[in-house]
Amino acid sequence: MSHHSHAVLIALITVLGLAACAQNSVAIPSQPFGRTPRGEKVTLYTLTNKNGMSVSIMDYGATIVKIVVPDRNGKLDDVALGFDHFAPYLTQTAYFGATIGRYANRIARGKFEINRTVYQVPVNNGPNSLHGGLRGFDKRIWKVEPVESDNPAIRFSRFSPNGEEGYPGNLFVSVTFVLTDDNRLQISYRATTDKPTFINLTNHTYFNLAGAGNGSILDHIVTLHASAFTPVDADLIPTGEIKDVAGTPWDFRTPTPIGLHLKETGGTPVGYDHNFVLTKGFFSNFDLAAEVEDPKSGRVLKVYTDQPGVQFYTGNFLDGTLTGKGGKVYRQYGGFCLETQHFPDSPNHDNFPSTVLAPGDVFKSTTIYAFGVK
Repeated sequence: MSHHSHAVLIALITVLGLAACAQNSVAIPSQPFGRTPRGEKVTLYTLTNKNGMSVSIMDYGATIVKIVVPDRNGKLDDVALGFDHFAPYLTQTAYFGATIGRYANRIARGKFEINRTVYQVPVNNGPNSLHGGLRGFDKRIWKVEPVESDNPAIRFSRFSPNGEEGYPGNLFVSVTFVLTDDNRLQISYRATTDKPTFINLTNHTYFNLAGAGNGSILDHIVTLHASAFTPVDADLIPTGEIKDVAGTPWDFRTPTPIGLHLKETGGTPVGYDHNFVLTKGFFSNFDLAAEVEDPKSGRVLKVYTDQPGVQFYTGNFLDGTLTGKGGKVYRQYGGFCLETQHFPDSPNHDNFPSTVLAPGDVFKSTTIYAFGVK
Protein backbone atom coordinates (compact mmCIF):
# COMPACT_ATOMS: atom_id res chain seq x y z
CA MET A 1 0.00 0.00 0.00
CA SER A 2 1.41 3.40 -0.96
CA HIS A 3 2.13 5.90 1.79
CA HIS A 4 -0.65 8.11 0.39
CA SER A 5 -3.39 5.46 0.41
CA HIS A 6 -2.24 4.36 3.89
CA ALA A 7 -2.70 7.95 5.11
CA VAL A 8 -6.15 8.10 3.47
CA LEU A 9 -7.13 4.84 5.17
CA ILE A 10 -6.02 6.15 8.58
CA ALA A 11 -7.90 9.38 7.94
CA LEU A 12 -11.01 7.37 6.99
CA ILE A 13 -10.77 5.18 10.10
CA THR A 14 -10.36 8.32 12.21
CA VAL A 15 -13.41 9.96 10.61
CA LEU A 16 -15.50 6.78 11.08
CA GLY A 17 -14.35 6.56 14.68
CA LEU A 18 -15.29 10.20 15.29
CA ALA A 19 -18.64 9.65 13.59
CA ALA A 20 -19.31 6.70 15.88
CA CYS A 21 -18.45 8.84 18.91
CA ALA A 22 -20.51 11.73 17.60
CA GLN A 23 -23.68 9.65 17.58
CA ASN A 24 -23.81 9.53 21.37
CA SER A 25 -21.91 12.63 22.36
CA VAL A 26 -22.41 16.25 21.41
CA ALA A 27 -19.45 18.33 20.21
CA ILE A 28 -18.79 21.11 22.70
CA PRO A 29 -17.60 24.47 21.34
CA SER A 30 -14.58 25.94 23.11
CA GLN A 31 -12.52 29.12 23.05
CA PRO A 32 -9.21 30.25 24.58
CA PHE A 33 -9.90 32.14 27.82
CA GLY A 34 -6.42 33.07 29.08
CA ARG A 35 -3.23 31.74 30.65
CA THR A 36 -2.21 31.03 34.23
CA PRO A 37 0.95 32.60 35.70
CA ARG A 38 2.49 29.12 35.18
CA GLY A 39 1.83 29.51 31.45
CA GLU A 40 -0.97 26.93 31.28
CA LYS A 41 -3.64 27.59 28.67
CA VAL A 42 -7.15 28.12 30.00
CA THR A 43 -10.09 27.07 27.80
CA LEU A 44 -13.76 27.96 28.10
CA TYR A 45 -16.35 25.37 27.01
CA THR A 46 -20.01 26.21 26.33
CA LEU A 47 -22.97 23.83 26.62
CA THR A 48 -26.15 25.07 24.88
CA ASN A 49 -29.60 23.46 24.83
CA LYS A 50 -32.46 23.87 22.35
CA ASN A 51 -34.06 26.67 24.43
CA GLY A 52 -31.00 28.89 24.10
CA MET A 53 -29.97 28.28 27.70
CA SER A 54 -26.19 28.01 27.94
CA VAL A 55 -23.60 27.20 30.57
CA SER A 56 -19.93 28.10 30.10
CA ILE A 57 -17.29 26.28 32.16
CA MET A 58 -13.52 26.73 32.12
CA ASP A 59 -10.94 24.03 32.79
CA TYR A 60 -9.24 26.22 35.43
CA GLY A 61 -10.94 25.02 38.61
CA ALA A 62 -13.67 23.28 36.54
CA THR A 63 -15.33 26.66 37.07
CA ILE A 64 -18.78 27.77 35.92
CA VAL A 65 -18.23 31.16 34.30
CA LYS A 66 -21.71 31.82 32.86
CA ILE A 67 -25.27 30.52 33.16
CA VAL A 68 -27.55 32.19 30.64
CA VAL A 69 -31.26 31.53 31.25
CA PRO A 70 -34.56 33.13 30.15
CA ASP A 71 -36.81 35.22 32.41
CA ARG A 72 -40.62 35.01 32.35
CA ASN A 73 -40.67 37.07 29.10
CA GLY A 74 -38.03 34.90 27.44
CA LYS A 75 -35.27 37.48 27.90
CA LEU A 76 -31.90 35.80 28.36
CA ASP A 77 -29.54 36.95 31.09
CA ASP A 78 -26.43 35.59 32.79
CA VAL A 79 -27.36 34.71 36.39
CA ALA A 80 -23.91 33.54 37.61
CA LEU A 81 -21.48 36.00 39.21
CA GLY A 82 -18.00 36.00 37.71
CA PHE A 83 -15.89 37.89 35.19
CA ASP A 84 -15.80 38.51 31.44
CA HIS A 85 -12.04 37.77 31.35
CA PHE A 86 -9.77 35.25 33.01
CA ALA A 87 -7.29 37.52 34.86
CA PRO A 88 -9.61 38.54 37.77
CA TYR A 89 -10.21 34.87 38.60
CA LEU A 90 -6.56 34.63 39.69
CA THR A 91 -6.83 37.29 42.40
CA GLN A 92 -10.45 37.07 43.66
CA THR A 93 -11.02 35.13 46.89
CA ALA A 94 -14.78 34.55 46.44
CA TYR A 95 -14.44 31.16 44.65
CA PHE A 96 -16.91 32.28 41.95
CA GLY A 97 -18.33 29.21 40.17
CA ALA A 98 -15.48 26.89 41.15
CA THR A 99 -15.41 23.16 41.82
CA ILE A 100 -14.26 22.91 45.44
CA GLY A 101 -12.08 20.12 46.89
CA ARG A 102 -10.62 18.10 48.41
CA TYR A 103 -12.68 19.38 51.29
CA ALA A 104 -15.36 22.01 50.69
CA ASN A 105 -16.04 24.42 53.55
CA ARG A 106 -14.08 24.67 56.79
CA ILE A 107 -11.92 22.32 58.85
CA ALA A 108 -11.14 23.65 62.35
CA ARG A 109 -7.46 24.61 62.70
CA GLY A 110 -6.78 22.57 59.53
CA LYS A 111 -6.39 19.44 61.67
CA PHE A 112 -7.95 15.99 61.51
CA GLU A 113 -7.15 12.42 62.38
CA ILE A 114 -7.44 9.19 60.38
CA ASN A 115 -6.55 5.87 62.03
CA ARG A 116 -4.65 7.68 64.80
CA THR A 117 -2.53 9.68 62.35
CA VAL A 118 -2.94 13.45 62.73
CA TYR A 119 -2.92 15.44 59.49
CA GLN A 120 -2.33 19.18 59.21
CA VAL A 121 -3.67 20.92 56.11
CA PRO A 122 -3.05 24.58 55.24
CA VAL A 123 -4.77 27.21 57.38
CA ASN A 124 -6.06 29.86 54.95
CA ASN A 125 -9.16 31.33 56.61
CA GLY A 126 -8.44 32.85 60.02
CA PRO A 127 -7.39 29.91 62.20
CA ASN A 128 -9.05 27.36 59.89
CA SER A 129 -8.67 25.60 56.55
CA LEU A 130 -11.21 26.57 53.88
CA HIS A 131 -12.15 24.94 50.56
CA GLY A 132 -9.21 22.57 50.22
CA GLY A 133 -6.33 24.82 51.28
CA LEU A 134 -4.01 27.30 49.60
CA ARG A 135 -4.19 25.69 46.17
CA GLY A 136 -7.32 23.60 46.13
CA PHE A 137 -9.12 22.08 43.16
CA ASP A 138 -10.40 25.57 42.27
CA LYS A 139 -6.87 26.74 41.38
CA ARG A 140 -5.80 23.88 39.12
CA ILE A 141 -6.22 23.01 35.46
CA TRP A 142 -8.46 19.99 34.95
CA LYS A 143 -8.27 17.55 32.05
CA VAL A 144 -11.22 17.51 29.67
CA GLU A 145 -12.76 14.18 28.69
CA PRO A 146 -15.52 13.30 26.21
CA VAL A 147 -18.84 12.14 27.67
CA GLU A 148 -21.34 9.72 26.17
CA SER A 149 -24.56 11.67 26.41
CA ASP A 150 -27.57 12.63 24.31
CA ASN A 151 -27.31 16.11 25.85
CA PRO A 152 -24.49 18.66 25.72
CA ALA A 153 -22.07 17.40 28.37
CA ILE A 154 -18.46 17.73 29.46
CA ARG A 155 -16.32 15.94 32.03
CA PHE A 156 -13.33 17.41 33.85
CA SER A 157 -10.95 15.11 35.71
CA ARG A 158 -7.76 15.36 37.73
CA PHE A 159 -5.31 13.28 39.70
CA SER A 160 -4.65 14.72 43.16
CA PRO A 161 -1.44 13.08 44.46
CA ASN A 162 -0.96 11.80 48.00
CA GLY A 163 0.00 14.77 50.20
CA GLU A 164 -1.45 17.46 47.92
CA GLU A 165 -2.41 20.32 50.28
CA GLY A 166 -1.63 17.91 53.14
CA TYR A 167 -4.38 15.39 52.34
CA PRO A 168 -3.57 11.67 52.35
CA GLY A 169 -4.15 9.30 49.42
CA ASN A 170 -3.78 9.42 45.66
CA LEU A 171 -7.21 10.67 44.58
CA PHE A 172 -8.72 10.35 41.12
CA VAL A 173 -11.62 12.76 40.77
CA SER A 174 -14.00 13.80 38.00
CA VAL A 175 -16.89 16.20 37.67
CA THR A 176 -19.37 15.94 34.80
CA PHE A 177 -21.67 18.76 33.69
CA VAL A 178 -24.76 17.89 31.63
CA LEU A 179 -27.26 20.44 30.29
CA THR A 180 -30.71 19.05 29.47
CA ASP A 181 -33.44 20.50 27.28
CA ASP A 182 -35.62 21.11 30.34
CA ASN A 183 -33.07 23.70 31.55
CA ARG A 184 -31.40 21.49 34.15
CA LEU A 185 -27.71 21.66 34.83
CA GLN A 186 -26.66 18.33 36.32
CA ILE A 187 -23.31 18.12 38.12
CA SER A 188 -21.99 14.65 38.98
CA TYR A 189 -18.89 13.99 41.06
CA ARG A 190 -16.86 10.79 41.31
CA ALA A 191 -13.71 10.03 43.27
CA THR A 192 -11.54 7.07 44.30
CA THR A 193 -8.51 6.84 46.59
CA ASP A 194 -5.76 4.36 47.48
CA LYS A 195 -5.59 5.45 51.13
CA PRO A 196 -8.34 6.55 53.58
CA THR A 197 -8.95 10.28 53.14
CA PHE A 198 -11.62 12.92 53.72
CA ILE A 199 -13.58 14.29 50.80
CA ASN A 200 -16.30 16.91 50.39
CA LEU A 201 -16.94 18.22 46.87
CA THR A 202 -19.23 21.06 45.83
CA ASN A 203 -19.76 23.84 43.33
CA HIS A 204 -19.44 27.46 44.46
CA THR A 205 -21.59 29.36 41.96
CA TYR A 206 -23.07 32.64 43.19
CA PHE A 207 -26.51 33.19 41.68
CA ASN A 208 -28.46 36.38 41.16
CA LEU A 209 -31.67 35.45 39.37
CA ALA A 210 -32.14 39.08 38.28
CA GLY A 211 -28.80 38.81 36.43
CA ALA A 212 -25.21 39.02 37.67
CA GLY A 213 -24.54 42.49 39.09
CA ASN A 214 -28.21 43.51 38.92
CA GLY A 215 -28.69 44.58 42.53
CA SER A 216 -29.15 42.64 45.75
CA ILE A 217 -30.63 39.18 46.26
CA LEU A 218 -32.37 40.15 49.51
CA ASP A 219 -35.81 40.17 47.86
CA HIS A 220 -35.32 36.68 46.35
CA ILE A 221 -37.74 34.24 48.01
CA VAL A 222 -36.13 31.08 49.38
CA THR A 223 -37.48 27.72 50.53
CA LEU A 224 -35.03 25.29 52.15
CA HIS A 225 -36.22 21.75 52.81
CA ALA A 226 -34.27 21.67 56.05
CA SER A 227 -35.69 21.35 59.55
CA ALA A 228 -32.30 21.80 61.23
CA PHE A 229 -28.99 23.63 60.74
CA THR A 230 -25.51 23.46 62.25
CA PRO A 231 -24.84 26.59 64.38
CA VAL A 232 -21.31 28.04 64.14
CA ASP A 233 -18.82 29.85 66.36
CA ALA A 234 -17.28 33.26 65.58
CA ASP A 235 -14.91 31.60 63.05
CA LEU A 236 -17.82 29.89 61.25
CA ILE A 237 -16.89 26.43 62.57
CA PRO A 238 -19.86 24.25 63.60
CA THR A 239 -20.27 23.90 67.37
CA GLY A 240 -21.39 20.29 66.83
CA GLU A 241 -25.02 21.01 67.64
CA ILE A 242 -27.72 20.07 65.14
CA LYS A 243 -30.36 22.67 65.92
CA ASP A 244 -34.03 22.83 65.00
CA VAL A 245 -34.76 25.83 62.72
CA ALA A 246 -38.19 26.46 64.31
CA GLY A 247 -38.43 29.95 65.78
CA THR A 248 -35.00 31.00 64.43
CA PRO A 249 -33.92 33.25 61.51
CA TRP A 250 -32.80 29.98 59.84
CA ASP A 251 -36.35 28.75 59.25
CA PHE A 252 -36.90 28.69 55.48
CA ARG A 253 -39.31 25.75 55.47
CA THR A 254 -41.92 28.07 53.95
CA PRO A 255 -41.07 30.60 51.18
CA THR A 256 -39.29 33.55 52.84
CA PRO A 257 -37.52 36.63 51.42
CA ILE A 258 -33.77 36.32 52.08
CA GLY A 259 -33.65 39.77 53.69
CA LEU A 260 -36.53 39.22 56.12
CA HIS A 261 -34.53 37.89 59.11
CA LEU A 262 -30.99 38.39 57.75
CA LYS A 263 -29.98 41.00 60.34
CA GLU A 264 -30.99 38.66 63.18
CA THR A 265 -28.38 36.08 62.11
CA GLY A 266 -25.57 38.15 63.64
CA GLY A 267 -22.11 37.15 62.46
CA THR A 268 -19.28 39.29 61.12
CA PRO A 269 -20.13 40.19 58.41
CA VAL A 270 -23.87 39.78 59.01
CA GLY A 271 -25.69 37.24 56.86
CA TYR A 272 -26.33 33.60 56.15
CA ASP A 273 -23.24 31.39 55.85
CA HIS A 274 -24.62 28.22 57.39
CA ASN A 275 -24.96 24.54 56.67
CA PHE A 276 -28.57 23.37 56.56
CA VAL A 277 -29.38 19.75 57.41
CA LEU A 278 -31.58 18.51 54.61
CA THR A 279 -34.67 16.73 55.82
CA LYS A 280 -34.00 13.56 53.80
CA GLY A 281 -30.25 14.06 53.95
CA PHE A 282 -29.26 11.37 56.40
CA PHE A 283 -30.88 8.73 54.18
CA SER A 284 -29.08 10.08 51.08
CA ASN A 285 -32.21 10.06 48.92
CA PHE A 286 -32.02 12.25 45.86
CA ASP A 287 -34.44 15.03 46.67
CA LEU A 288 -35.43 18.67 46.35
CA ALA A 289 -33.21 20.68 48.71
CA ALA A 290 -34.02 24.30 47.88
CA GLU A 291 -36.16 26.59 45.75
CA VAL A 292 -35.45 30.25 44.98
CA GLU A 293 -37.64 32.73 43.15
CA ASP A 294 -36.88 36.24 41.94
CA PRO A 295 -40.28 37.99 41.89
CA LYS A 296 -39.06 40.67 39.45
CA SER A 297 -37.70 38.49 36.62
CA GLY A 298 -39.87 35.48 37.42
CA ARG A 299 -36.82 33.20 37.31
CA VAL A 300 -36.95 30.18 39.58
CA LEU A 301 -34.08 27.91 40.64
CA LYS A 302 -34.64 24.47 42.18
CA VAL A 303 -31.76 22.51 43.67
CA TYR A 304 -31.86 18.71 43.93
CA THR A 305 -29.13 16.70 45.63
CA ASP A 306 -28.20 13.42 47.30
CA GLN A 307 -25.96 15.21 49.82
CA PRO A 308 -27.00 15.54 53.48
CA GLY A 309 -26.42 19.31 53.66
CA VAL A 310 -26.46 22.56 51.74
CA GLN A 311 -24.45 25.66 52.65
CA PHE A 312 -26.67 28.69 52.15
CA TYR A 313 -24.43 31.74 51.74
CA THR A 314 -25.64 35.25 50.94
CA GLY A 315 -22.46 36.89 49.63
CA ASN A 316 -21.71 38.55 52.99
CA PHE A 317 -18.02 38.99 52.19
CA LEU A 318 -18.64 40.71 48.83
CA ASP A 319 -17.75 44.32 49.60
CA GLY A 320 -17.95 46.30 46.38
CA THR A 321 -14.23 45.94 45.58
CA LEU A 322 -14.80 43.48 42.70
CA THR A 323 -15.94 44.72 39.32
CA GLY A 324 -17.69 41.91 37.52
CA LYS A 325 -19.31 41.27 34.18
CA GLY A 326 -20.19 44.27 32.06
CA GLY A 327 -18.37 46.56 34.53
CA LYS A 328 -20.98 45.96 37.24
CA VAL A 329 -19.77 46.06 40.84
CA TYR A 330 -20.46 43.07 43.10
CA ARG A 331 -21.74 44.48 46.37
CA GLN A 332 -22.59 42.74 49.64
CA TYR A 333 -25.59 40.40 49.17
CA GLY A 334 -25.13 40.61 45.39
CA GLY A 335 -25.40 36.83 45.02
CA PHE A 336 -26.31 33.68 46.92
CA CYS A 337 -24.75 30.22 46.96
CA LEU A 338 -26.44 26.89 47.56
CA GLU A 339 -23.43 24.60 48.00
CA THR A 340 -24.65 21.00 48.26
CA GLN A 341 -22.24 19.20 50.57
CA HIS A 342 -21.47 17.17 53.65
CA PHE A 343 -21.26 19.26 56.80
CA PRO A 344 -18.36 21.65 57.52
CA ASP A 345 -15.66 20.27 59.84
CA SER A 346 -17.20 16.76 59.71
CA PRO A 347 -13.77 15.15 60.24
CA ASN A 348 -13.86 16.59 63.80
CA HIS A 349 -17.50 15.78 64.64
CA ASP A 350 -18.44 12.12 65.11
CA ASN A 351 -22.16 12.99 65.17
CA PHE A 352 -22.02 14.40 61.59
CA PRO A 353 -22.37 12.11 58.53
CA SER A 354 -18.93 10.68 57.73
CA THR A 355 -16.81 12.15 54.93
CA VAL A 356 -14.24 9.33 54.91
CA LEU A 357 -13.46 7.82 51.52
CA ALA A 358 -11.80 4.41 51.81
CA PRO A 359 -9.79 2.51 49.19
CA GLY A 360 -12.12 0.31 47.15
CA ASP A 361 -15.06 2.66 47.69
CA VAL A 362 -16.29 5.18 45.14
CA PHE A 363 -17.47 8.63 46.17
CA LYS A 364 -20.42 9.53 43.94
CA SER A 365 -22.71 12.52 44.20
CA THR A 366 -25.10 14.41 41.93
CA THR A 367 -26.63 17.87 42.20
CA ILE A 368 -29.09 19.41 39.77
CA TYR A 369 -29.68 23.15 39.34
CA ALA A 370 -33.05 23.31 37.55
CA PHE A 371 -34.15 26.65 36.09
CA GLY A 372 -37.69 27.73 35.31
CA VAL A 373 -40.02 30.71 35.47
CA LYS A 374 -43.11 31.67 37.38
